[in-house]
Amino acid sequence: MNLSQFARKYSLPGYFILAYAISWTIGIPLALIAQGKVNWQIPYFVHYFYAYGPMLAALIMTGLTKGKAGIADIFNRLTKWRMSLLWWMVAISPLAAYFVIVLVLRVIQGTWVDLNLLGEVNFLPNLGIGALFLWIFTYGIGEEVGWRGYALPRLQEKMSALNATLVLGVLWALWHLPIFFYLFDPAIAIGWFFGLMSGAILFTWLYNSTGGSLLTVALWHGTFNYITASAAGEGLGAAIMSTLVMVWAVALIFIYKPANLSAKKKQVISS
Repeated sequence: MNLSQFARKYSLPGYFILAYAISWTIGIPLALIAQGKVNWQIPYFVHYFYAYGPMLAALIMTGLTKGKAGIADIFNRLTKWRMSLLWWMVAISPLAAYFVIVLVLRVIQGTWVDLNLLGEVNFLPNLGIGALFLWIFTYGIGEEVGWRGYALPRLQEKMSALNATLVLGVLWALWHLPIFFYLFDPAIAIGWFFGLMSGAILFTWLYNSTGGSLLTVALWHGTFNYITASAAGEGLGAAIMSTLVMVWAVALIFIYKPANLSAKKKQVISS
């Protein structure tokens, strides 16, 4: 059995192992430094390269199993921009939702949220609007080319859209584990997990509904992080955003049913 045959036989386990290995090569050293276990001089901004583990794993496994045609297919789905205005609005809806929340908080609290804080990101100076593009091109594209571009359509080929999403969601959550030792507060783990699983359901709905557009899920992911990972998105605003996503996810299950989680058929790719 050659490498290509081996990769095809174990395409999904191989993908997840590779995605974890690439990202954790960055995350584990940062965690060890933060916990005082080692004194390596590694700058914390390499955290943003952690996001590329899923994408690199997808490209490697696709190259081994599908060749150039498979790589071209990923690129086509990543640049799939011809869709109705509705889906573009959904893709950037975290921004619209946040500004509505800002107005509501102004009425409730009597003060405006400092929108300059949206440019603040961990381990880097204030980037202003550049923070939005940082999130889209790192944890937006870097993650979604892998999770939704490679893993989801292969899992959906074997099970319902909802079951595929739940399996992917758990593995996606575990992928973040090292980050809890140098950035995330472990106290938020339970709420964060349910928020992530709700986001996974929303991403499956968006991916299937757009006929497999990775661009839309990458934009949604990036804009959501732009809000919630900034100082401007902390506190009550973040809680409202997370609650809206959870309610949205539950509604999608009841409206579209587990088989496809979409008005369209689920997107599948055979291993």
